[in-house]
Amino acid sequence: MTESSVPRVLWEPDEERTASANIVAFARWAAENRGVRAFGEGDTVSASFDYDSLWRWSVTDIDGFWESVWEYFGVRSETPYERVLGARTMPGAEWFPGATLNYVRHLFEGRDDDRVAIRHATELRELGEWTWGQLRRRTAAIAAGLRELGVGPGDRVAAYLPNLPETVAAFYATASLGAVWSSCSPDFGVRSVIDRFAQIEPKVLLAVDGYRYGGRDFDRRPVVEELRAALPTVEHTVLLDYLHPGGTLDGTLPWDRMEESGAGAELEFTPVPFDHPLWVLYSSGTTGLPKAIVHGHGGILLEQLKNLHLHLDAQEHDRVFWFTTTGWMMWNFLVSVLLTDASIVLYDGSPAAPDLGALWDLAAEAGVTVFGTSAGFLSSCMKEGVHPREGRDLSALKAVGSTGSPLSPEAFTWVYEEFGKDLWLFSTSGGTDVCSCLVGGTPTLPVHEGEIQSRALGMAVASWDPEGRELVNEVGELVVTQPAPSMPLFLWGDESGERLRDSYFSVYPGIWRHGDWIEITDRGTAIIYGRSDSTINRGGVRMGTSEIYRAVLALDEVVDALVVDVPQPDGSSRIELFTVLREGADLEGDLPREIARRIRTDCSPRHVPDRVRAISAVPRTLSGKVLEVPVKRILMGESPDRVASRDSLANPEALDFFSGLKEG
Repeated sequence: MTESSVPRVLWEPDEERTASANIVAFARWAAENRGVRAFGEGDTVSASFDYDSLWRWSVTDIDGFWESVWEYFGVRSETPYERVLGARTMPGAEWFPGATLNYVRHLFEGRDDDRVAIRHATELRELGEWTWGQLRRRTAAIAAGLRELGVGPGDRVAAYLPNLPETVAAFYATASLGAVWSSCSPDFGVRSVIDRFAQIEPKVLLAVDGYRYGGRDFDRRPVVEELRAALPTVEHTVLLDYLHPGGTLDGTLPWDRMEESGAGAELEFTPVPFDHPLWVLYSSGTTGLPKAIVHGHGGILLEQLKNLHLHLDAQEHDRVFWFTTTGWMMWNFLVSVLLTDASIVLYDGSPAAPDLGALWDLAAEAGVTVFGTSAGFLSSCMKEGVHPREGRDLSALKAVGSTGSPLSPEAFTWVYEEFGKDLWLFSTSGGTDVCSCLVGGTPTLPVHEGEIQSRALGMAVASWDPEGRELVNEVGELVVTQPAPSMPLFLWGDESGERLRDSYFSVYPGIWRHGDWIEITDRGTAIIYGRSDSTINRGGVRMGTSEIYRAVLALDEVVDALVVDVPQPDGSSRIELFTVLREGADLEGDLPREIARRIRTDCSPRHVPDRVRAISAVPRTLSGKVLEVPVKRILMGESPDRVASRDSLANPEALDFFSGLKEG
């Protein structure tokens, strides 16, 4: 990369910000206690602190790095660990064997009950607060109530709940018991929820009676009835009367009664092994049911202590907001922020109701210091001419975070035009699979237009070509070459481990292949170019194409289909659905609306196609596999001859239709 091609520097931390950063304090500790050379020559901290040296130590001496995270943040274990890594293979790495701990203990111990822990608002509720004392009491009451319902270590609690403080307390309560949490947002369609929860066979279902989005009320009680009928292992359903206060549903236990049964209980923490399941998240592949990804208490605890302190730089005065639902891993990330001294801000509702200023209004009212959102939201604000600081006091805001999809250079520029040079804009990428970032923000590094600042500590990220050679300043597959504690323990129901291996380790045996195109520059920055597989990511919620096909092919008029998510130059993307129609059917009447309705109902509103077209045949390999990634690459401008060998196709002529289409 030539000097002239280096993107503009939009922001650099000043000396005060660098000196006060958590990562600098950690680096000094590592230098004194581990002999890490993270500081060079220079009269100032900014000049002498060498992030690249710290990162290289973290991915070459992985035992020493993760043990340092354990010691520096004072992780408490009821029993001593035998060693840091019992086995370092991927998959199958064994971390801190012998240790017994509980993620939730590290949230609550030493807290001032009078300090605010959570600020929260929804389209139904004005901005409110929960102190640490309130959060402790509510968590303890829910835990006692769940215990009375027979929930214990290893039992699964499934939550069909909005982003409310009650949901946060219910998660902490579940984890304090050693039970396993899993959540879906109430805007998920019935089929998508069943496909996820049925895999884990939950004992208790926590459900909401409805929610408000975009000014409209959505009664979910009929959905709750369907879920109960489809989940035979559920012994108790607890209903939160959020949309209809005081309302009930036959056969369910009112939420208030569950909490009342545990009123006055002390919050206790069940010690569990380091790799005991904490939660199950869902990330879809291209075939079969969504992958039910299991993360452990210890792995998530260590990863989030590192990520939230050292990369997010969360400190005592911070109020951290991220726009998310309970169906996206960013919710799990947000509720983990309380492992730090910062407080969190929750919101449930539409980011565009009554207009795109809604979240900026919340940021002003709640005094948000770190505003997290999706790249799509920032791009929408840019396109619609939103001026966040116009008529609002956002003086508390010091950082804006973006994730969910690549943030365009134009959106980078827009943020700095709107907020000025003192704001830290950080873009991150990682995802559900590790419930954290693989590449992301670092508060001591400059921000280059259109680039992610760094590879995360402890994440041995590289760009590889198809032969496994490392690339610099070139686009390749995002790989992780060393194990990390928050990699999945296993996929639920995958007793042989075959699906886990196929998902992440089939392309480069023993090496994690993430499924993104990435470029690592010679300056250590990163650029994500979208998915290298066919998973569709909308607002951070990934859904496999098989789920969309299931919804579409249920219609008599559709006999075959192909769906792709095509990146756009502005950083957004378009879902393109191509359908093979039964003789006599066409897209002139109500069929497109019916297709959209089925996908909205069975999958999610986020995954409704932007455009539906009719084609004569879906291109397939000789073995019958749909050519989703090749079609996506053709629509992005690549030559058909470069993306697929015609000799390997069952119907090579089917590709000709796509070569005549232009992106967008």
